[in-house]
Amino acid sequence: MKIFRGQLFELIRAVWLETIREPEVLFWGIVFPVLISIGLGLAFTQKTEERFQVLIISERTAELDSILAIHGHKGEYKGKPAVVWRISDKVLGTTEFNFVRADLRSAIVSLKRGEADLMIGDTLGQLRYHFDPHNSQAQLVYMKLSSLLKSPMAPTDSGSPVEPLTLKGVRYIDFLIPGLIAFGLMSSMMWGVSYTIIERRSQKLLRRMVATPMRKSNYLISLMAVRTFMNFVEALILITFASIIFGVSIQGNIAALITLYLAGNLAFAGLAILISCRTHKTEVGTGLINAVQMPMMILSGIFFSYHNFPDWSLGFIRLLPLTALADGIRSIFNEGAGWMEILIPTLALSALGIGGFIIGLKRFKWY
Repeated sequence: MKIFRGQLFELIRAVWLETIREPEVLFWGIVFPVLISIGLGLAFTQKTEERFQVLIISERTAELDSILAIHGHKGEYKGKPAVVWRISDKVLGTTEFNFVRADLRSAIVSLKRGEADLMIGDTLGQLRYHFDPHNSQAQLVYMKLSSLLKSPMAPTDSGSPVEPLTLKGVRYIDFLIPGLIAFGLMSSMMWGVSYTIIERRSQKLLRRMVATPMRKSNYLISLMAVRTFMNFVEALILITFASIIFGVSIQGNIAALITLYLAGNLAFAGLAILISCRTHKTEVGTGLINAVQMPMMILSGIFFSYHNFPDWSLGFIRLLPLTALADGIRSIFNEGAGWMEILIPTLALSALGIGGFIIGLKRFKWY
């Protein structure tokens, strides 16, 4: 047993030295997720200034023209003559409508290209709005503009009944950071463990290890251990930056968070080993990794809530390991959760990881 313990230590040391000598690995594995979180956080925490393009497709729109003559001013939008209507609001930010006249054909082309948000015309003296009802951006423009045209003189600079809710835990950045931590963990394990094994097998590097007294389990554990350590470093940096820049804080039990995070590392390490236990072509391996990773990235509520999906799909989405991990981390960060709240997801993730590791180990081949 002593020789195998020494063997495992040397394997972990070798994998670690091999990893840190490649600067691109450290950048994509640790620095890049931090930069992404800062960029998204800045994008969604600054005071908003929205700009919309509205295409006027009728030659004469008496009602709209009279309102724009009072509240708008001549300007340009993307090199075209436009009437600009700018509405300032100290609470909600500034909204700017750019009205551009266009014929129906060119207006439809602009909508297809995403250059415009909706079209507005005049039928028998009544304004008509034309837009895709499934486009949330177009719906937003319609609701804002139609309300504004009904009451163009409504005050916007003062007396607003809106009170901004800026409590910690309810902001978008509070939702985003735990999701990025979970997503970074999954990506690191999938590419750092699974792809590494497949690539080394394709290059026949694993074949040389058959002649050594090295255990398969020790080799796999060494890859898992190094990636787990890197994931903790990445998460710590991400939490530190989010705390300093955005004021994100952990409201729940930190020990429970560490335990859940360890279970998440185990779960995705087990999946990574299961995927790569026999695959010897990097093209196939890349496809398998993306097949596992992409659906969870979209469905598990990393960048937006999965409650936007149909009700019939929510039961399946909650069963995904990334969903369980992200929800558990968010509950600790934003809801003050402790041991009891994360017990079930921790056990489920641990069981998934152990099961994947055992099956992958039994099916593992060196070449």
